[in-house]
Amino acid sequence: MDQRVALGGSVEASRLAARLGRWAHGEGTLTVRLAQGLAALIEGGELRSGDRLPAERTLAGAIAVSRGTVVAAYGLLSEDGLVERRQGSGTRVAGHVGAAIPSRERSARGEGLFSAAPSGIDLLRAVPAMPQLVVDVVRAHSPTLDPVTLSETDPSGLPDLRARLAALFEEEGTAATASQILVTHGAQQALSLVVDELVSPGDVVITESVTWPGLADSVRRRGGRVHGVTMGPDGIDVDELEAAIVALRPALIAVNPHHHNPTGTRLPAAGRQRIADLSAEYGVPVLEDRVLAHVSFDGVVPATLAALRPDAPVIVVDSLSKWAWSGLRIGWLRADPVLVRRLRALRQLADQSTSVPAQLLALDLVEHSRALRLETSTTHAAASVHLLAELAEYLPEWEVAAPRGGLAVWARLPVGSATAFARLAAMRGVAVAGGTEFTASVVYDDHIRVPFTAPDDVLREGVTRLGEVWREYRAQL
Repeated sequence: MDQRVALGGSVEASRLAARLGRWAHGEGTLTVRLAQGLAALIEGGELRSGDRLPAERTLAGAIAVSRGTVVAAYGLLSEDGLVERRQGSGTRVAGHVGAAIPSRERSARGEGLFSAAPSGIDLLRAVPAMPQLVVDVVRAHSPTLDPVTLSETDPSGLPDLRARLAALFEEEGTAATASQILVTHGAQQALSLVVDELVSPGDVVITESVTWPGLADSVRRRGGRVHGVTMGPDGIDVDELEAAIVALRPALIAVNPHHHNPTGTRLPAAGRQRIADLSAEYGVPVLEDRVLAHVSFDGVVPATLAALRPDAPVIVVDSLSKWAWSGLRIGWLRADPVLVRRLRALRQLADQSTSVPAQLLALDLVEHSRALRLETSTTHAAASVHLLAELAEYLPEWEVAAPRGGLAVWARLPVGSATAFARLAAMRGVAVAGGTEFTASVVYDDHIRVPFTAPDDVLREGVTRLGEVWREYRAQL
């Protein structure tokens, strides 16, 4: 199905209502919520410059609100410069709209994931504790400190580390050479560099309907537009993805197909192959986020999308953060050598190069990658079982699917606003992230992400408090 809600410049009220989804759930008045939902569709490229929105009365009937609510929402959009209202010609998406989002939405959505109070229980960040093997490797680390290596400032990374990472890809079934590897300060820098190089103001980036905010924020700061494709129980809807490629002509597709953050979904083999094929057929670069791929509770770790279609422009991003040491900040990407050279030049402007001592330690840790990934997976498989038991006891109304990997569960609230609930939980000493932190284009405010990376006693206390907050919040509804 064509993902554009406009047909021939006019927007059908029924299709617009369907794409708005559960827009009314959340904080603020219905007017503000409706304006935010429409702004998200404009930002994501589903509503384009010149598209005529439904008449106020028609849209009001389609979404079951008063005409006054729609009139006021259109007014807010007009104030933000997103629509133009002319007597006799209705309301149209502004002709000068780029990627700007309304002023009430300008802050980076990912900021909330780093705002836990020091005295509270932090269930915001999915950061695993260092495995004991990492501690042992760090203590035993004794690199050869030759002057040539210590003075190395190549923005691409140490030659030895790039060669070892290329070999790691080879061991896992993906052809790679050192010239295809760029070492970065964690996976986030790799994502940001790719976005900065490939996305221009006004370009569309297609991703999952809920996604890692570090990606979406990078696109928005670049002036691009984020379009989210619906996710099902197995991950992104690949049929809808192809329709969006045809309709929106994206500059980049960014996916997290294995142990997706935050939903924990795992895309089946056929879906992965389809994405690789779409990349090759349409010539659209695909950025594959692999940081959680190896945190697999049943040992299932598929080949990269690059391995499935060597002729496709696939960029693979990975790091040590989720299975070794997040504080080391060592990540990398594998891409075409030409793109790597372009990213190398961009990296030189950003921060010159990665710390040499950190890269030398990363060399030691990569040698233990198989054991470290196994230890991390085993530890968090048990932690997920513990969390599910706690949620079943203290929050039985929440809908939660047992994850097969990753570091968090994606819990659905039966009623109410996740944003409002998270705010109330923070007042009670528990920091947790609502679905709006992970929104791509259409706002989702009915889910909470709960990591299972905290110690068991902390996790239990956190969920116990969440249960108390939920009963209080539910009573207010």
